[in-house]
Amino acid sequence: MSSLSSMACAAGVASLMALQSVSAAGQDRIGIPLGETPAIVEIEDLEGQPVDLGQFIGKKPVLAEFWALWCELCEQLMPRMLAAHSKYGDQVEFLAVSVAINQTPRRIKRHLEKHPVPYRVLWDENGRATRAFQAPTTSYIVVLDETGRVTYTGTGADQDIEGAVCRVVEERC
Repeated sequence: MSSLSSMACAAGVASLMALQSVSAAGQDRIGIPLGETPAIVEIEDLEGQPVDLGQFIGKKPVLAEFWALWCELCEQLMPRMLAAHSKYGDQVEFLAVSVAINQTPRRIKRHLEKHPVPYRVLWDENGRATRAFQAPTTSYIVVLDETGRVTYTGTGADQDIEGAVCRVVEERC
């Protein structure tokens, strides 16, 4: 076997091992680790005004969804978001963090005129929140407890948002 073939084989084995460790870890390993506290960063609202995420984090539980207009999974997730907000919106701060990829605040505002949501929609133009929360994709949900620690992360349309939020506000779910 040539040294080039040996190196290719070793690289392939290393890739497979990495994939297996990611698969075995499951959703708990997506994005920011459980138990961590994200860095407090400043992003903007849709009017361009600064919003310090520190005004929310560590005060009461927070649910942040990293979201985009073009994200089909985000659209599919919307009924679960609205149901969880309806049940826990007075106890948990819900935030939609709009990623600045192929969308603008103006387009988002037009969309929200037709499809309003009962929680804050923010704009992460420079990716500060995306980096702080280690958001790997849109439809990424992070739930923080009242101390600001991550209790849940997940992606996709089939997340149990209500269950994740319930665990930070009630003792029994």
